[in-house]
Amino acid sequence: MRRALDEAAQAASAGDVPVGAVVLGPDGALIATGHNERETGNDPTAHAEVLALRRAAAALGSWRLTGCTLVVTLEPCTMCAGALVQSRIGRVVYGARDEKAGAAGSLWDVVRDRRLNHRPEVIHGVLEDLCADLLTAFFRER
Repeated sequence: MRRALDEAAQAASAGDVPVGAVVLGPDGALIATGHNERETGNDPTAHAEVLALRRAAAALGSWRLTGCTLVVTLEPCTMCAGALVQSRIGRVVYGARDEKAGAAGSLWDVVRDRRLNHRPEVIHGVLEDLCADLLTAFFRER
């Protein structure tokens, strides 16, 4: 999570919402990183999770990220939750809950919806206060 927080800080320094993500392989090795780039790339899909998933798939040469773990500072939104299900990621670890748009247990629970063909394990609250404080400080400055 600390590496994901470093990524989130990079997003904030570029003027984007400070969300960072990393993808770890089944052995725990770092495969890919990402942070929000919506503002810098003028891309509504450039969320930290989506970028990290794309980079991990490219690094592994497969869109199937079976056995991998995504670690992200903020609970994934519906778009990112859908991408996580589609990638077949094995585990999602997140820090701060997103009561307004979270789709991994807060507002919705897309990643664990029994109607879908894949449901990753979800672990929440990892360094939650640090993750939430980074977001709060960013929006307070805005």
